[in-house]
Amino acid sequence: MLGRIRDLLARLFAPPPAAPPEPEPEEPEEPAPNEDDIAVLPIEDSIDLHGFQPRDIPSVVEEYLREAHARGFVEVRLIHGRGKGVQRRVVQSILAKHPLVASFRDAPASRGGWGATVALLRQE
Repeated sequence: MLGRIRDLLARLFAPPPAAPPEPEPEEPEEPAPNEDDIAVLPIEDSIDLHGFQPRDIPSVVEEYLREAHARGFVEVRLIHGRGKGVQRRVVQSILAKHPLVASFRDAPASRGGWGATVALLRQE
């Protein structure tokens, strides 16, 4: 009987059970990217085109060249990959007729070789 009284007293004077932790507020989920969303990229002296759909390459290259020229870059590198050379031909055909491009060539081996093209921009 003494054991039952101790158990009863222990339950009566025991600290209350800890409250369950409050759930942390959920961060709103970012919507899945839409193929029509605009990607904002920092303008640097090179751009990696691997992340773009082939159909978007001409407009991406065009916009990149305009922005790079506006920021005063003299030389830029466009990374298109080696593969079968399809992207390389697309990029180089754009560069060949672009008014802001003075010349272009395959990148040296240390900067991507024929997986990248280096373009010299006209200075005005």
